[in-house]
Amino acid sequence: MLLEREDEFGVVSCALRLAAEGTGGVIVIGGPLGNGKSALLHTLGNLPEADGFRVLRATASPFECDFAGGVVRQLLEPVLAGADADVWRGPAALARPLFSACGVDSAFGKVDVRQAVRFGTQSLALDLVGDEPVLVLVDDLQWADDLSARLLVDLAACVGARPVVFVAAVREGDPLADRPEVMAVVARAVHQLRPRFLSPAGSLELMRERLGPECDEEFGSACHEATDGNPMFLTALALDWALGDQAPTAAHADVVRTLRPGRSRDRLITCLRAQPEPVRALAEALVVLADCGDTAIAGLLAGLDETTTAEALGVLRTLGLVAGNRFAHPGVRHAVEEMMSTAEREDAQLRAARLLHDRGWPAEQVATLLIDVTTPQGDWVVGILRVAADNAVRGGANEVAARYLRRALLETSVDGEDRAKVLVDLATVERGFDVHAAVRHIRYATALLARPRDRAAAAIRLAPTVMGVAPEPVAAMLRRIGAELGDPDQLEGVDRDLALRVEARLRHLGEADRYELADTLTRLSGLGAEPPMATGADRELLTVLLHGAMLTARRPAAEVASLAEQVLAHEPATSAHVHTATPLLVSMLAAADSPGVVTGWLDEAYESARVCGDAVEQAMIRTEQSLAYLMSGRLAEASAAAAEAYGMGALNWNTASRTTAVVSGAVALQLRDPVLTKQLLTTLGDQPVSGCLAVIVELLRGLAAVTRGDLAGAAAVVLECGDRLDHAGWRNPVLFPWRTSAALIKNELGDTSTAFALAEEERLIAEEWGAPAGIGRAWRVLGRLSAERHGVELSQRAVEVLEGTANRLELARALRQLAEMSARGDVWRRCLEVAVECGATTIADRARQALGGQAPSGPRLTPSERKVAALAAGGRSNQEIADELSVTSRAVEKHLTNTYRKLGVRGRADLAGALHRVTAR
Repeated sequence: MLLEREDEFGVVSCALRLAAEGTGGVIVIGGPLGNGKSALLHTLGNLPEADGFRVLRATASPFECDFAGGVVRQLLEPVLAGADADVWRGPAALARPLFSACGVDSAFGKVDVRQAVRFGTQSLALDLVGDEPVLVLVDDLQWADDLSARLLVDLAACVGARPVVFVAAVREGDPLADRPEVMAVVARAVHQLRPRFLSPAGSLELMRERLGPECDEEFGSACHEATDGNPMFLTALALDWALGDQAPTAAHADVVRTLRPGRSRDRLITCLRAQPEPVRALAEALVVLADCGDTAIAGLLAGLDETTTAEALGVLRTLGLVAGNRFAHPGVRHAVEEMMSTAEREDAQLRAARLLHDRGWPAEQVATLLIDVTTPQGDWVVGILRVAADNAVRGGANEVAARYLRRALLETSVDGEDRAKVLVDLATVERGFDVHAAVRHIRYATALLARPRDRAAAAIRLAPTVMGVAPEPVAAMLRRIGAELGDPDQLEGVDRDLALRVEARLRHLGEADRYELADTLTRLSGLGAEPPMATGADRELLTVLLHGAMLTARRPAAEVASLAEQVLAHEPATSAHVHTATPLLVSMLAAADSPGVVTGWLDEAYESARVCGDAVEQAMIRTEQSLAYLMSGRLAEASAAAAEAYGMGALNWNTASRTTAVVSGAVALQLRDPVLTKQLLTTLGDQPVSGCLAVIVELLRGLAAVTRGDLAGAAAVVLECGDRLDHAGWRNPVLFPWRTSAALIKNELGDTSTAFALAEEERLIAEEWGAPAGIGRAWRVLGRLSAERHGVELSQRAVEVLEGTANRLELARALRQLAEMSARGDVWRRCLEVAVECGATTIADRARQALGGQAPSGPRLTPSERKVAALAAGGRSNQEIADELSVTSRAVEKHLTNTYRKLGVRGRADLAGALHRVTAR
């Protein structure tokens, strides 16, 4: 039984009961394409009230419109097959030509003969059925041949006094539905039925009938949304889905919304091809102008006047292909697109673009049409595409802007400055999602520009932070441009600003070279105690110089922080700052143990990014926030920000600058977070990194080795990385505390002399740098190494230093160590207070236990459980984990089951977030 057709069945059942009593009638089933007219019609013969009725069926076809009497033959031939020869006696004999092999047209050509056949057919029908009740079902009446249509009009005129119910289905909007014969039948109807599209519940039930009871509600809802409940689209979708191997579950709801079933597409194409030329032309225009929504413009594009446009639009609406001014279903659009050749589509798009441009439509809508036009069109296209790209960038759609600009390149010369200008615009857009492409395009552009000033202006479109991943040819390009501009101290105005900005990029490029860093320190000293900050160029160069000083730790942290805060005060807190040198200020202030100002500044910048920034900008700011929160003692927020930054999926080798990677690495190393470490290694570990960025990746691998229990391997990795950092001049003990990390590992391995030497060396560097967090950490590690001899004394010194730092995590660690060594209750209480304040749950739990309080508030995982959980959260399968840890799959399953229970999660999907919350601090 059909779904949600109770009202229609009720009407027909009533008509059948009346016919059985001698009063027949005509019923017309109408509506747009796909609303279930045919399915309803063909089911009527199965109604209980149809018992005792002779059911005559026929289906008209657009391919048989010239077959005279074809529909009537379908109705009567099954009855004739069981009749004897006497049926042809009398007037019925006049109908013989209709049922001959040659047909009416070849046997008779005169009007009076056709009338005779018509009269004979009426007599034949009456003789065949007599007084027997009859249900006549004719589908697609609009396509009936002329002779059959006239005979059906005659039938409609006489059923009222006979036990006959004549039900015809008519597709509204079809051009043949307006024929006089069809309209005459409709006019005789005592009931006109118009089956509605299915409700959400009806759609779900239909899909369950077709796909099985496992089809869940969310999947059914997605099917309804994708089809608007149109039975034809729903049935086609179910047939296509049944051919695949995916279950009809909520997990695949998004997939079903994108399907374009071939069965419904073919019916749509057949319907459209049957329409008059104006209707087809308007449909094609609506495809091209899909985002326009202006039917007047569509009519102009189709070459129609206002009246014809309105008529054609009315037909499309009646057919159910258009709702309002847009296609009623995506499948309709795809069907129309398939009817158009590539050349026709491109020609229509070009004409539409000119039409909208001439009428002052927004550049973005014109650009959308031009994007797929592959033939050059001239300068007017370049102008439109560049304006559209600017607007897209303002809306946070950088990748859309890049598509516009890549298309604009087709309109430029091969080696002219016009091409260089577009390349510069393209690189500016790409820097947000493809740093390496941006660097390449700037390099190409500068080679096409004649004046040094123009080359410099192009080069500085890339922020200093981007230069960390630039290849040597880019460095050579910058050196040439810098030499052409000359000494900034000898320049004025624009040339001076350009020279300073080029110098800033060159110096950032050289940060991986200890000799370049030494020269950077000399340059910083040359600026004096109060470096110039009047212009953006001055501040940009100063930022890079201060960053170099921070990496080397050879200038006091307080001095670096003071100048960095002054520079930050000039910079607006917007999402766009990630494309400038400003991110360097964040890492400087964090390393100088002065994150207070930058934390609030970043919060404001992130709000800006959420409003108008793209995903990459948001992810980069969250990375900066994670470091600022960590150094501010906001542990939970730091962990959440880091997880969210990589959870957005926007950070990868093409988007993450060296600065972003260094900041992320520093956070992972400080948090000792295996999940974040895994994410970073997944993002950066398999990509072609070099220099100090490669060292950060290796340090993360060393941390992962510690988590796995491979202390010897971890020690080798950390020491090698440390040597490479030292060779590059990167000595900062807050961002890169590799010496104390290696010392702790070496101590575990029994090499105490090396451990002491490493820890003491880091203490000396930390004292030179002057940030309390670095000094306190070094004292803490020395205290742990000293243990029974001077452990309490050195741990106490660490606590005293760290009480004045914003880094509450380091303070909590030092307090725990001092409390464990001294067994002092007051220290445990202070430890608990600080641990709760900063969110170090593991340390807080340990303090509660020592104070005789509650059991740990958070779950504790065994080392094996932690290893397995970290690998699972990183995306490894059970078998891959088993192979890596040399255990059985059953053991992995057991560890995961215990972990899920302890963490209160249902499975892998929730594992990463839970691990972030309980990672040991």
